[in-house]
Amino acid sequence: MLTDVKVEDVLFLDIETVPQVSSAENLDEKTLTLLDRKSRFFRTPEQKAEEVWERAGIYAEFGKIICISVGFVRERNPYSFRIKSFFGDDEKLLLTDFSGMLAKFCSGRKEALLCAHNGREFDFPFIARRMVINGMVIPDILDNAGKKPWEVKMLDTMELWKFGDYKSFTSLELLTHILGIPSPKDDIDGSMVAGIYYVEKDMPRVVRYCEKDVLAIARILLRFMNKPGIPDESVESVTLF
Repeated sequence: MLTDVKVEDVLFLDIETVPQVSSAENLDEKTLTLLDRKSRFFRTPEQKAEEVWERAGIYAEFGKIICISVGFVRERNPYSFRIKSFFGDDEKLLLTDFSGMLAKFCSGRKEALLCAHNGREFDFPFIARRMVINGMVIPDILDNAGKKPWEVKMLDTMELWKFGDYKSFTSLELLTHILGIPSPKDDIDGSMVAGIYYVEKDMPRVVRYCEKDVLAIARILLRFMNKPGIPDESVESVTLF
């Protein structure tokens, strides 16, 4: 599996998203009307759109990115792993910084790849959509428009685990558990991020959670590649708060 992939060419990433505002009460009438239409896909007929606003963060039209964590493996003995996060209230600024880092990573790496868990359905398109909304140019590695399948430079650990079974959804928490990899969900999970951001205002906690996900994704891919794991003592975060 993945015999043509060089692990040092892979940039692992994860994002954390929240609704654009803390409460549906802060939405203008037009946005609330459009939310009502969109939310019919994820609420019961008895629920009003305002009641499910906390779930709106998973949709690029109503959510925003507050953290992108990235990591890459250095092929040493043992492997080392370096993590950096881009975070804050200013989404365009963090996306700009992330885009600059991505350009540097891809420079000189003809076979550069991105890797996330459920990235093809969530992380990758969410980033691209929010870049469009913020009036930014989408980096080529994230822009799939007109590309043939073999030209798309994205790996998805959830898709790899499916082995062609498109009915299956396997969470990152479950996959790490069955593979004996330390769980990234030992403190919080995704459903708690909006509350920690808007109510507790504890951004460092969100960032640490995001970085744990990135490390877990890297460890899963290495398992798929039948390569040695990343020991805890070889993990370095260079994020500054």
